[in-house]
Amino acid sequence: QVQLVESGGGLVQPGGSLRLSCAASGFSLDYYAIGWFRQAPGKGREALACISNYDGNKNYADSLKGRFTISKDKGANMVYLQMNNLKPEDTAVYFCARGDYYCSSSAQRFTYWGQGTQVTVSS
Repeated sequence: QVQLVESGGGLVQPGGSLRLSCAASGFSLDYYAIGWFRQAPGKGREALACISNYDGNKNYADSLKGRFTISKDKGANMVYLQMNNLKPEDTAVYFCARGDYYCSSSAQRFTYWGQGTQVTVSS
């Protein structure tokens, strides 16, 4: 019943922008937090941002502040991640995930995950 599907990834040159989408179904964004995470090859899962009615918008990395922005369209059950000024170090698989009512930077608190979308930043 609960599904999360990411889209919008691809290959982009350094300094470019991408907008990732997370389509949620089987639940309402009124009651659950949605987080964005990424995982580069050979590395652990890194929290990027989170959004919920209780916490609002959260950012979890200083290096991303001012470059990555999370937003949602409650009526469409969609969550977005706008990524600007992309760098090669941003290359990773990007995931959206559902937690409980509250935002968290801990991946363990998110129990439903999408399959991920690949983002490659290269010249």
